[in-house]
Amino acid sequence: MLAPVQLLSASRQNLWRLTLIRILVLAAQAGSVGLAYKSGLLPLPWQALSITLGISLLLCLLSALRLRGPWPVTEVEYAVQLGCDLVIHSALLYYSGGSTNPFVSYYLVPLTIAAATLPWLFTMTLSGLALAGYTLLLVWSHPLDLPSGPRESLLIYGMWLSFALAAGLITFFVAKMAEELRAQEELRAERREEGLRDQQLLAVATQAAGAAHELGTPLATMSVLIKELRREHQDPLLQEDLAVLQEQVKLCKETLQHLVRAAEADRRQAVVELSSVEWLETTLNRWHLMRPEATYRYQCLGRGAPPRMMPPADLTQALLNLLNNAADACPDKLDIRLDWDHQWLNLSIRDFGAGVPLAIAEQLGRPFFTTKGKGFGLGLFLSQASVTRAGGTVKLYNHEEGGTLTELKLPRAYGRA
Repeated sequence: MLAPVQLLSASRQNLWRLTLIRILVLAAQAGSVGLAYKSGLLPLPWQALSITLGISLLLCLLSALRLRGPWPVTEVEYAVQLGCDLVIHSALLYYSGGSTNPFVSYYLVPLTIAAATLPWLFTMTLSGLALAGYTLLLVWSHPLDLPSGPRESLLIYGMWLSFALAAGLITFFVAKMAEELRAQEELRAERREEGLRDQQLLAVATQAAGAAHELGTPLATMSVLIKELRREHQDPLLQEDLAVLQEQVKLCKETLQHLVRAAEADRRQAVVELSSVEWLETTLNRWHLMRPEATYRYQCLGRGAPPRMMPPADLTQALLNLLNNAADACPDKLDIRLDWDHQWLNLSIRDFGAGVPLAIAEQLGRPFFTTKGKGFGLGLFLSQASVTRAGGTVKLYNHEEGGTLTELKLPRAYGRA
């Protein structure tokens, strides 16, 4: 299962960015007004401008405090916040030359943000508000009495500064929005893939449960017949073969019983905690009973106390599937190594078989795809699903010296409370 990702709502994230833009713009506006006041170049209504800038600062503080609370940010509230920005900007323009102020182009910044984040109805409403404000400034504003020379110079530099500010803010916001959309699309794709895998697992689990229920009767019949054959036939060679067959039938019955007990323990959440070394050695002993013809070398390379874990039954079965895959490739001299660090538990299984053909490497792990003449093509698929649920990964490589290297990686503290 994918690790839970804590995501803020889109409107809340956008309001955070809008508040940041407000702070930057407010700093630029306050600096411009302060510079004009100190230089004495422009005869502006300083008190009215100061009050308007104070209202803008108050809106920034209230928005920041509001975002610290748990309440969700609705699209209506976000649209109202953008409308407040347009009204405050119109008031600042009214006291500083109206439509002749080069910063009139800043109207485009809130409108661009609205178009990128809000439904078309809110965007059209805000566009109408901006157009109404601009139209009123054409006929009604506080006049500026400046000589023609300084007026033209201030207009040119003001237009450049307005363009630079608007371009920077729009680029910042749109870039952040594009990055967020890409992240959401990747997360959506992962969730979609996980959903498809869960559907496949459910189908396989349903069929497996039915098969396990149906296998009980024929296994019991086989066990009785084998006992009768061993009693009636005393041929040593036949007795040896029947003993092996009886042991395999017994192992099948124990596997089915283990499946039932594991499902019950999982339902009761009665998974036992043990060290990773104990888990691996117990699984290896059980696997060797299933595959007595296989030989292996086991090495524990980790230093210090082994990590403790609470492995569910499906994770143990995943490891058995990986061991069986390696033994199917080449049952002789499997190299099994266990290691760990502060974050991960690493298990590698190397066989000395023919390796994975490059032409089909990408198809490994898909359900019902197999490279062997026998089997159903579910072992690696189920193993990957179980390990992914545990927050780990399974990867298969062609070893540079021949054979296949299977790497199982699990979080160090998996399953612990």
